[in-house]
Amino acid sequence: MDANVTADAVAAGREHFMETLGNVPEPIRAMMEYLPEHFAGYLQFREAIYSKPSESGHLDLKTKELIYTLLDILTHNLDGAKNHGRAAFEAGMTSTELAEGCMQVMHVCGVTTWGKTGYKVVDFITELERGRG
Repeated sequence: MDANVTADAVAAGREHFMETLGNVPEPIRAMMEYLPEHFAGYLQFREAIYSKPSESGHLDLKTKELIYTLLDILTHNLDGAKNHGRAAFEAGMTSTELAEGCMQVMHVCGVTTWGKTGYKVVDFITELERGRG
C-alpha cells in the first residue's frame, strides 16, 4: 500500500476515533504506529459499521455503542467497555439500559461476564450520570 495512503488513513483514523470515542485507545495507537497498512483496512471496516441510518447504516449510534460495550464486557475488556460505554452514554444510554443488556449477556454467557467486568462498567456509567465521570 502506498505510504501516502497509509498516512492519510492514520490521520483520518485519529479524527474518526476522536469523533466516536473522544480518544485513541492504546491498542489502536499501536496498530496505527506499527501496522499502518493493516490499520487502513481496519478503519474502512470500522467506518462502515459507524454509518448512520441516514447513510447506509441501520442502527442508531446509541445501539451500536451499547453493542460494542456489551461485547467488550463479554470479552472482559474493561478499558474498551468503558470507552464504548462513555460513547453510548453520550448517545443517550442509561446505566439501567446497560445493566439490562448485561443481564442478557450473563443469561447466555454466564455470571462471570457480570462479575468480572459488567458491574464495573455499569458503576462507571452511573458515575457519569451523577456527573462524577
